[in-house]
Amino acid sequence: MLLILSGLPGTGKSTIAHALARRLRAVHIRIDSIEQAIRDSGVATGSMDDAGYRVGYAVAEDNLRLGLTVIADSVNPLPITRAAWREVGARAAKRAVEIEIVCSDPAEHRRRVESRVADIPGHALPTWTDVGARDYRSWDRDLIRIDTARTGVEEAVAILSSHLQRTGATPESF
Repeated sequence: MLLILSGLPGTGKSTIAHALARRLRAVHIRIDSIEQAIRDSGVATGSMDDAGYRVGYAVAEDNLRLGLTVIADSVNPLPITRAAWREVGARAAKRAVEIEIVCSDPAEHRRRVESRVADIPGHALPTWTDVGARDYRSWDRDLIRIDTARTGVEEAVAILSSHLQRTGATPESF
């Protein structure tokens, strides 16, 4: 199964992805880590365009084909990136579950963005201005939405786990 997490920086997406990956014993593919590794290699600097996503798609598909559950962790801001993740699941003949992580409290979201400490060496975190200027398109599909202004990490993982069990999407190792 492919769990596709999306949301603006500072919403709690990676924190939830880490906890969910531990619970499911899933592969966690984080686009920020991939993009920073590409920058560190010296092959590219500045904007990654879609390079990090393309690497993520390939690694996700490889792991899905091995029968592993994969959690894709990225901003995933555009319909084209969302469709590409779904195509990864389809090519591997695995179910894709789309999950958006939001923080509906602007003051809390800003506090998180401004107080974050990078957990990837060398990674430059976006500012609150960067987050506000991000081209993040509204979803036009049904998905699971978790609001971290109202839901803690453990509760979010429990909600997602419950949904996966209810819909039959639970990996066998769960």
